[in-house]
Amino acid sequence: MAWSTRELAELAGTSLRAVRHYHQVGLLPEPTRRSNGYKQYGVAHLVRLVRIKRLTELGFSLPQIAAMGDADDHPEQALRELDAELAETISRLQRVRAELAELLEHSAPTDLPPDFVAPSTAAKMTDADRSLVVVLSRVLGPRGAQVYADMMRETPDDPAATELDNLPADASEETRQALVVRLVPYIRGVREAHPGLDESRADAPRGKRFADKVIDDAMVDLYNPAQLDVLRRAGEMLRGGG
Repeated sequence: MAWSTRELAELAGTSLRAVRHYHQVGLLPEPTRRSNGYKQYGVAHLVRLVRIKRLTELGFSLPQIAAMGDADDHPEQALRELDAELAETISRLQRVRAELAELLEHSAPTDLPPDFVAPSTAAKMTDADRSLVVVLSRVLGPRGAQVYADMMRETPDDPAATELDNLPADASEETRQALVVRLVPYIRGVREAHPGLDESRADAPRGKRFADKVIDDAMVDLYNPAQLDVLRRAGEMLRGGG
């Protein structure tokens, strides 16, 4: 039996380019040549080429196929390892599909990790709050992130918080102070329900000081002066026992 390179490729259901590449990387042995210089392939080459094609279709890389050698037509260990990898890939893709379904259902943004804030919650957040959460997710440690995740999942909506979200930069002194008075009980309740907030930055990967600065800078960038003023006054009132 003597086939040309083109005939071999057609029989194996692959391309001339693939056959040449397999020669180059050492997966397919070079055949003998006829007196006229043309290659002549035999059954062993066809079997080897079909096996390479089948293994690549299953998901093996060429280096993995090379490591198997050409003597073992049932590389059980390699097959089991690939099966485990595929099982993990399928599981990951199923998780991704579930996350995509939530994003689509709630028209939620894609910039927040789902284990930090649920898409249904993120969809209702203001742009400023959502951006701040992105910052928090990048600077907090595991414990701090969990505290904030629990808080965002469990804290109910409050009119005072909504009013703060919508507070214009030119809000009057009277408006600001009235909002502070309404906001303090809400903040106090959140802190009492989530006492870990006070130490949420303690396990920050780059240290508490770095986390404090990044978060403070982000707030200045994201919120207008009136909102920051209200938050400052509310914090002072809470620290003073108000």
